[in-house]
Amino acid sequence: MLLAGKKVLITGVLTPQSIAYGIAELAEEQGAELVLTGFGRAKSLTERSAKRLKSQPEVLELDVTNPEHFKALTETLRKKWGRVDCAVHAVAYAPEDALGGNFLNTPWESVMTAFRVSTFSLKELAVSVMPLMSQGGSLLTLDFDNRVAWPIYDWMGVCKAGLEATVRYLARDLGPKGIRVNALAAGPLSTIAAKGIPGFSSLERHWGSQAPLGWDARKSHDSVSRAAVALLSDFFPATTGELVHVDGGYHAMGAAPVDVTVEEGAAAPAAGKE
Repeated sequence: MLLAGKKVLITGVLTPQSIAYGIAELAEEQGAELVLTGFGRAKSLTERSAKRLKSQPEVLELDVTNPEHFKALTETLRKKWGRVDCAVHAVAYAPEDALGGNFLNTPWESVMTAFRVSTFSLKELAVSVMPLMSQGGSLLTLDFDNRVAWPIYDWMGVCKAGLEATVRYLARDLGPKGIRVNALAAGPLSTIAAKGIPGFSSLERHWGSQAPLGWDARKSHDSVSRAAVALLSDFFPATTGELVHVDGGYHAMGAAPVDVTVEEGAAAPAAGKE
């Protein structure tokens, strides 16, 4: 089993459709011991999802905008496990006015919120688990490749580009400690958070026609989970600072412009969840 005996912290589990839930489920099957995190009112959803996992892992409170929560996380994991081998960062949020074609009008306050939750929180999570990875470890974040400007993603795209840069800088600083830091860029998957992004359904419809391996936003979760578990495992001992695509090959293809329509009444993604 790829993660036999590994102590794995996973953020961002909301419902069984969450990308993080699929990673948790497969990690557990591959021998990992899990702890999940949740936040605020959504924590009850995380706890409900945790009960569906075989081990029914503990759910810790983690508001990524609260530095004290990160300090408490370190101490709780130190007492519970004494070490952490792997951590999954699956947290993202942008206010509604930071998405959906409003790029030029988005106020700084909304951008600041999106950046703190979606980008800076990776650094905070890394710092919180670093003392518990004395024998090395693996940190993985969930991304959406932002080397190009997407028609609907706006400031979340900027935050994800910043996330990719954060991965590289963390890889530089944590590498001497034996800690690998990588990002996994998945194609569009049907989750609660994704459905809250204006225009997501149009992107979802067109993706499979360009991806040479095909793509189904409702059936490709397992491919993402497998890649994530492999990156967390010891099977990639010399890979860090990397952006790994699991998108059916979409990123490698040139394409004509796609008409992405913004749906009326689309809501913002659930706070603090990927």
